[in-house]
Amino acid sequence: MNRISLGQANSIIAAAFAKGAELALKPLSVAVLDAGGHLIAFQRQDGASFGRLQIAQGKAAGALALGVSSRKVGDMAVERPWFVGAMAASAPHPVIPAAGGVIVVDEAGEPLGAVGVTGDTSDNDEIASLAGIAAAGLAAQG
Repeated sequence: MNRISLGQANSIIAAAFAKGAELALKPLSVAVLDAGGHLIAFQRQDGASFGRLQIAQGKAAGALALGVSSRKVGDMAVERPWFVGAMAASAPHPVIPAAGGVIVVDEAGEPLGAVGVTGDTSDNDEIASLAGIAAAGLAAQG
């Protein structure tokens, strides 16, 4: 497998929403991107604010752009704010340095794409992202 299909993307989103319901999280929004940072699928739950597409996409795209989870991008922003700021300003996609963006990899560890979740705390967003990836039968980086 060398890509995330639309069916898998929709499964990721459904499972992330199910995890959110299980944990009684605030309304979530989920973006699934291919390895080039292009949007495959996006949904936001009722009650989610309008800017959630940009945030979810930015978490996933930032992870892909730097090759690490958006949690680690957030750590980099604390350690080297000038670097992450400059990178975000020059990136072709938004970059959101907060947990919730996770890279999806194939059996060899190569990126297939990424998932970005937003709506609750960043830690809970990441939990929902990981649940979605696992439920679709895919693997998260690391």
